[in-house]
Amino acid sequence: MSNIVDPLVRQIADRVRTERERRRWTLAQLADASGVSQAMISRIERGESSPTAVVLGKLSAAFQLSVSSLLALAEGTAEGTQDDSGDSAGVRRQADAAEWRDPDTGYRRRQITGPQFPAEIAEIHLPAGARVPYPAAAFAFVRQLVWVLDGHLTFHDGDTVHELDAGDTVELGDPTPRVFVNTTDDDCRYAVILTRTTQP
Repeated sequence: MSNIVDPLVRQIADRVRTERERRRWTLAQLADASGVSQAMISRIERGESSPTAVVLGKLSAAFQLSVSSLLALAEGTAEGTQDDSGDSAGVRRQADAAEWRDPDTGYRRRQITGPQFPAEIAEIHLPAGARVPYPAAAFAFVRQLVWVLDGHLTFHDGDTVHELDAGDTVELGDPTPRVFVNTTDDDCRYAVILTRTTQP
């Protein structure tokens, strides 16, 4: 698995630095905006540390991007999937798809669509016992749907808790803190489908 994950860690490092520099932010400014320490951001940007799902959510929120957007941009830019016209249409083989793994929980995320596709789709494997929280800002400017493919997902949407089984979907409303939890002894697999509503 390391031959799949390691290049994506480098791509994420480059994308985080690019997004920070595009905003002309210092490390200190990104740290203030995200709640992630300067030291951790520096290690991530140098490719010395793989961000956890929680850290990735905080950085995405600071950039007013979804986690899917940040990963899709990282993958698309580094893999050279975009030509000069910005067209990334074509077949994407599963064997060639980069998969990001949370070093803390083992949560695995694979981008299904490329950065030019108008909707963002990601496939997530949430291991037994895993809990992944995201801040409300990570859901700004997007409409999102969660579709459980296998297993059981306990989904906290602000103060509301949804118990979702295979085939169940939940369409999300206004941004609120959200937590994805697998309370079972088996893996849960779900898809996240989102569209951007307004450019930040």
